[in-house]
This record gives sequence, C-alpha cells and structure tokens, in this order.
Amino acid sequence: MDTQSLQAFLAVTDCGSFSLAGDQLHLTQPAVSKRIATLEEQVGSRLFDRIGRRVTLTEAGALLLPRARQILLMVDDSRRALSNLAGDVAGSLTLATSHHVGLHRLPPLLQAFTHDHPAANLDLRFLDSEQAYQGVLDGALEIAVVTLAPVPDPQLMVVPVWIDRLRFVCGNDHPLAQHAVRGERLSMSALAAHPAVLPGPLTFTRGIVLETFSREELSVEVGLSTNYLETLKMMASIGLGWSVLPESMIDEDLHILPIDHRPIERPLGYLVHRNRTLSNASKAMIKLLETARTPEARQWTPPTAKT
Repeated sequence: MDTQSLQAFLAVTDCGSFSLAGDQLHLTQPAVSKRIATLEEQVGSRLFDRIGRRVTLTEAGALLLPRARQILLMVDDSRRALSNLAGDVAGSLTLATSHHVGLHRLPPLLQAFTHDHPAANLDLRFLDSEQAYQGVLDGALEIAVVTLAPVPDPQLMVVPVWIDRLRFVCGNDHPLAQHAVRGERLSMSALAAHPAVLPGPLTFTRGIVLETFSREELSVEVGLSTNYLETLKMMASIGLGWSVLPESMIDEDLHILPIDHRPIERPLGYLVHRNRTLSNASKAMIKLLETARTPEARQWTPPTAKT
C-alpha cells in the first residue's frame, strides 16, 4: 500500500465524496478514483459502496480506516524525526486555533514566530475548539491553541496559557439591566428565569456555563446559540437574551450583571498528542507559548464538581 492511495482513502472517507476529496488533495476526481481502485486491488476488497451520490465505507473499509490513519501518522512522525536532526526550524507547522483565541490572544506570538523563523511555513486553521481537539487526537493537526476541555483526553498534553474571565452581561434595554444600573445583586435563579444566548450545545464554553448553573440545581433556557463570540455579543446587546462573554469584549453596549457568584473562568491553552514526535517548528511555537503563560494559568486547577 502506498501512502498516496491511503491519503486518497482517508480524504474520501472524511469528505464523503470523491469530488470533494479531489478538491482537498488538488486532484481530479478520476485521479482519486484510480488511487482508490489501486488500493482496493492491493487489499483484495471493495472499500466503498457508491449508492447514488452517497459514498459509505464497506466492512473492509471500516476495518482499514484506523490502520490507514496509523500508517500515515507513523510516516509523518518518521519524516519529522529525521527532519529534526538538522536542528533547523523549517517546514510546515499545522496549527489550529479558535476564532476568539486567534483574534485576541495569538497575534503577537504569530508575529514573533514568523519573524524569528522565516523558513517555517505556518499553516493556520480556524476551527471550533472541539474540532481542533479531535484533529490533534486524529493526527491531522500538530498543535492547537484553543479553549481547553474541562476533562482532557489522557492521550493529549494540555497546557493552560491564559485564563479567560467570563462575565454575565445583557443589553441596555434588557429587563435585567435595571438591576445593574441600581447596583442590585442578582441571584443565579433570577438570571435563570430569563432566556440566554450562548455558544452551541457541544462547545466547551457552553458546558462550563451550564455546569455552573447545574451546581446550583438550576437549568438555563437557551433561546439562541452561535459559536462566534462576536455574534453572541451582538445578540446580547440588542436584547435577545443575557449571555456570558470575556471581560475583554465588554463595552458600553452591554451591562455587566452583578451576579451573586464568582466569575466563570475558562482556560485557554495549547495541546499536542503525547505520542507524536513534534517538529522543530512546533517546539519553537511551544517555547513562545510558554513565555506567554500567565501566573494564573500556571496555578489554575479545574473547579471541583459538586457532589
């Protein structure tokens, strides 16, 4: 089995389409089909069922999938290990980050990295934190700088770099705003009586917020959701519901609600796979991230769940 055929196999599996896999690999659809046909001939089994426009794995394809990923990871790992021997910071660094971290935390570090290591090619990808986690686990990404999961996967090395303090906010015309104007303390139950606008249901941030209410045996009605904090800020500012935003994003269009509860904190940081050989470029980026770690991040421990 050659690596090009295995790459085509993974691309078709991930995209669910020969044409989309071709776009991803910068190949024509016939070229992708030829590589898959070659691989099927080598393994002696059909790997995909093609019914209409749907492309699904056969039993043989499902059996090959984890092994194909492992083979390509081993090949990439070997290339990095050999490249590292030269000691140069060069080649491509595939780094994923969320939109918020990429816009508000990473720019000075990216600027320093590209200035100090001009021979390195930075492949920056903006993804939801949860997608970036999975990409590092699968080996598609070398490093991710995102919101950290409350319970990280043991296969990953996860390091907090910053602690984001989140505040409860609402727009100037929201019913809760009068409490903020008068300086009245609000209970969590009073907040839970109004609909919220929060990140999507599978995001780490939403999980942190809902867990905070759960510890008080309260539930939250989520009226609208989006994974973009800038959009959440807009929705809260026009009165569509209260929300939770980083302090750095709060301006005159929002009121900070005086909730009788300590601010919610979420860790932002980097993660790499423990079993992956890191490139010199990745090590250089981690060195920059380590210099940026705040004292709060170095001391941060996740809150203990209520029992």
